[in-house]
Amino acid sequence: MANAPTKASRPPPRAPLPGPIEWLRENLFSSWGNAALTVVALLILYWVVVPFVRWAFIDAAWTGTGRDDCLAFENGACWPFVSERIGQIIYGFYDVTERWRVDLTLIGLALGLLWLTMPGMPGKRPVGAVMVLAYPLIAFVLLAGGFGLEEVPTTRWGGLLMTLVVAFTGIVASLPLGILLALGRRSELPVVKGLSVAFIELWRGVPLVTVLFMAANMLPLFVGLSVNKLLAALIAVALFSSAYMAEVIRGGLQAIPKGQYEAAAAMGLSYWRSMAFVILPQALRLSLPNIVGNFIGLLKDTSLISIIGFFDLLGIVQAGATDPEWATPNTALTGYAFVGAVFWAMCFGMSRYATHLEGVLGAGGRR
Repeated sequence: MANAPTKASRPPPRAPLPGPIEWLRENLFSSWGNAALTVVALLILYWVVVPFVRWAFIDAAWTGTGRDDCLAFENGACWPFVSERIGQIIYGFYDVTERWRVDLTLIGLALGLLWLTMPGMPGKRPVGAVMVLAYPLIAFVLLAGGFGLEEVPTTRWGGLLMTLVVAFTGIVASLPLGILLALGRRSELPVVKGLSVAFIELWRGVPLVTVLFMAANMLPLFVGLSVNKLLAALIAVALFSSAYMAEVIRGGLQAIPKGQYEAAAAMGLSYWRSMAFVILPQALRLSLPNIVGNFIGLLKDTSLISIIGFFDLLGIVQAGATDPEWATPNTALTGYAFVGAVFWAMCFGMSRYATHLEGVLGAGGRR
């Protein structure tokens, strides 16, 4: 018969979890200064949130087909503007009879992302390879036409479709290009390092608005050829984002202890194998918060393509708000609120999944 554990070997009893009152006292009212800040914050929330809720939900117009229905609710939002133009907000000026191609493209993107992000799903590597290598080509054929499909010019793309095309292209292209540029900047070959540094500093030193304008309007003048504006914008966004991504990856590489490089060399691994199997996985894990931050910034920067004449999600709403049939004091504000909610949902989803990955991989934690 085993001996009973002694009193000294027993674990100490757990402290009881604080109740709501104790939690409020310890976190919000632990001192006079914290109490004052809490009261001020609650007053600001009351002054901001309550009027917004009244405008957006309580006093808002929810049904109707024109401005007169919204003018009847002059103190509230004009949601019929969004519901009546939801097709244009999602597809832009894409041909109505061909919108099934956009739906199929977006469904494929959603299914691929869900497969890659949900835990426990089998075959994530081949699915990831398909999403990176094959899906962009399939999506381009579906959206632009060819192979028996009617051609739809890129000038008719817009709305949420345009925002997702630009963001997805920039995200997919910027990460591998950024890794190569970061490795090139840390290379011991003078030519490779010099070219990488010049590329990174050139693109980081120019605003994205200027890059888009030059790519869409000035590049055709320089090369003497007709360039598709959307293709030029996608290339410009990818190169611009890769320069910033390179600095993020370089920071992760510099955080790797020198002993990891020496251990990889002691195992007889070549440069590329040591980078692929030892160094880069650790660097990407450490850089994950900043990588996702770059992706979120890129998603929000897609609204800048309006400078070259494309109507993204924000641009299509702005254009619709100028329609005389919807000319009310709250039409534009309602459109902006809807666009803000869509962007917030996408960015918040990316942020929460990144937080989940950080917990799984230990990214950003102290070593």
